[in-house]
Amino acid sequence: MNSPESLRQALNHLDALPAIPSIAQKILSLKITTDEGERALLELIEKDPTILSRIIGLSNSPLFGTGREIMTLKDALALLGSKRVKMVALSFAMMSSMTRKTAGLLNVQSLWQHSLSVTMTMDTLARLMPNDLRPPDDEIYLAGLLHDIGFLVLDYLDTGLSDQFHMRMDAEPGRTVEEIEAEMLEMNHGELGAALGRHWNLPEDIIAVLNYHHTPGDGRATVGHPLVAMANLAEKLLPTFGVSETVSPEIGADEWLALGIDPNRESEIMAAVEKNISVASSMLL
Repeated sequence: MNSPESLRQALNHLDALPAIPSIAQKILSLKITTDEGERALLELIEKDPTILSRIIGLSNSPLFGTGREIMTLKDALALLGSKRVKMVALSFAMMSSMTRKTAGLLNVQSLWQHSLSVTMTMDTLARLMPNDLRPPDDEIYLAGLLHDIGFLVLDYLDTGLSDQFHMRMDAEPGRTVEEIEAEMLEMNHGELGAALGRHWNLPEDIIAVLNYHHTPGDGRATVGHPLVAMANLAEKLLPTFGVSETVSPEIGADEWLALGIDPNRESEIMAAVEKNISVASSMLL
């Protein structure tokens, strides 16, 4: 395949893409607010050496400055908290499934760092939202981690076209991803990600995030409210610190108020976002 017209035809072969990892499905099903759920999470992680080593490595990052070496998963859980451990485990389960053996120009490391940063920023926003608007943690994690997975779908379906697209992105850093996709691709990364989401039988609100995180004003995005708006706002906060995708960084007071967040807390949120990016970088060392 070497033309954008082939993308829609290629979607007929989504079965060639990896299935959602079984360990990810198990992690998502756990209710870590209970002792039983927390024990089940530890048992799952202990059976996966890659995820286990990542969590121990993160625990020993200078970011957390414990002054002692963390050697066990139980100690890592005590330091990081069950929410963060679950998010890290889920992210690496997804990453291992969707990373190609022979990669093109798509920088998978940067993509996952960006996705982790978005996830943690969405979590930061959620903690400032009124309880009646705040989505469940699991939905925040899944929406944030997968929001840009359409880039991986493009790489799977047509590596050559994906390489051309990323060369164009690098050559024209001042332009938004939407502008370049409109010129080069028949389907944007949101549509490609949504197609995979439907293939994986993901919930409709998550599919809406994959599809409309750059266009939250689209009437079809309402099924994903407020997750779509949270992902969109998180991506606008990240360019200040130079992470991945090129999007417009302008944020209006109405965008904060739509999530029930006081716009005057923006500087506080920006400080948290900077910490989130550092943590995401440590996770992928």
